[in-house]
Amino acid sequence: MSYELPNELPLNNGIREDFLSDKDHSFRYELTNELHARPFERIEDPAKITYYAMTSGEGNTEADLKHIQALCQRMGVNPPAEHASHFSADFGAFRLRWERHSEFSSYTFLKETDFESPFDNMPVSHVPVDWLKSIPGERIVGVHLAFLSNDMPIPDNQKLREWLARGSVLTSKVASEEAQIWTDFQIHGDGHSRILVQNKALNYWKSGRVLQRLLETITYSSMALLALPLARKAWGRMVTIDNELSKLTANIAKDNNDCDTEPNSSLDGEVLTQLTSLSAELERVNSSTVYRLTAARAYYALVLDRLSVLNEVGVPGFQQFGSFLKRRMVPAMRTCQSVEDRQNELSKRATRIADLLRTRVDFALERQNQKLLSTMVQRSKHQLRLQETVEGLSIAAITYYAVGLVGYLAKAAKNLGVNINVEIAQGIAIPLIAGSVWFGMKKLRKAIFNSDNENN
Repeated sequence: MSYELPNELPLNNGIREDFLSDKDHSFRYELTNELHARPFERIEDPAKITYYAMTSGEGNTEADLKHIQALCQRMGVNPPAEHASHFSADFGAFRLRWERHSEFSSYTFLKETDFESPFDNMPVSHVPVDWLKSIPGERIVGVHLAFLSNDMPIPDNQKLREWLARGSVLTSKVASEEAQIWTDFQIHGDGHSRILVQNKALNYWKSGRVLQRLLETITYSSMALLALPLARKAWGRMVTIDNELSKLTANIAKDNNDCDTEPNSSLDGEVLTQLTSLSAELERVNSSTVYRLTAARAYYALVLDRLSVLNEVGVPGFQQFGSFLKRRMVPAMRTCQSVEDRQNELSKRATRIADLLRTRVDFALERQNQKLLSTMVQRSKHQLRLQETVEGLSIAAITYYAVGLVGYLAKAAKNLGVNINVEIAQGIAIPLIAGSVWFGMKKLRKAIFNSDNENN
């Protein structure tokens, strides 16, 4: 008998039942919701945006979240949920988008409004000053961004010189040439970098995607470059460690050549002390840089990804946004990579030197053990000869006393009337007694030897 499964699940009061609901993985809904987390903002141009990235470190999500909740409570806005990692809300005078990343938080303040001057009266000016000053962490990125609508005139050279740093203007067409961006990667007198974006054919949601990718590119590039000062500092220390390791290797080689018969134990101890100190210093340098260098690789990969998604097209006479970033970042990332490679190489060299020193010590111990064994063999030979001498004396002494006893027995027998010559009896007893004692001692020594072998 065969059964056919229904094409659709049965209805129960108009609600379709899921018979596998009790089989759901514990992370099923969380993973599905993650696909829809952090949606792009909807931007109606013209608009002004102020963006901050604050490095508050790992494990400080709760402090950032409480700070957002405090602003919401102050301005009468529904706060984010507990343990939230992103939040977006309209505060009236501005919109706020907050995102928590592994070691930093980003704050985007947005206001859709007409304007003549793109970088005056920014939306962040409507945020309570005391709340801004108490944001957790340190500011790594601060950007003012103006979103120009399609019907606004394209900035001419005079306007660009007024708004951006003269001689440093970069521009590109992005998003399949549906928008154009201008920036100078400079920090201006108000403490912010500046970006102009002109919308040519973007819809509201695509404008939000372009905005987020631009800001993420700048943020990830800054986070990647955080490793550069540490890498430069570590490089100088590694040069010193490298030279000292080379000296240690030379001293070990020189000692091997000068001391063919006996290794210099005092030099070995000194080398071991220096090597331990250098290894500890190298480990300290590695532990202080490994996280930052690893993070730099990850952030740089994100920068390249965001640049590829922006789909830049160059504008004649200007350097592109992505080309400028790559031109500056590629040498920095190579420096970080070379520092990481050199750290690994120095660690391997220190390990090889330790192995070489350990081999020297083991060889010295083997040589000492050989000498000790040779001395023990000589002593054993002397002890054997002494034992044989003692055994010979023992046989003579036992024979002497035993013959004396035979003499007493012979005298007693003679006094009892037995016709016996005492001297002859003692003379005959001497070889018999000596032979018996020698044979008995040989048997006893053999029995002791066999017993020792069985125990071993």
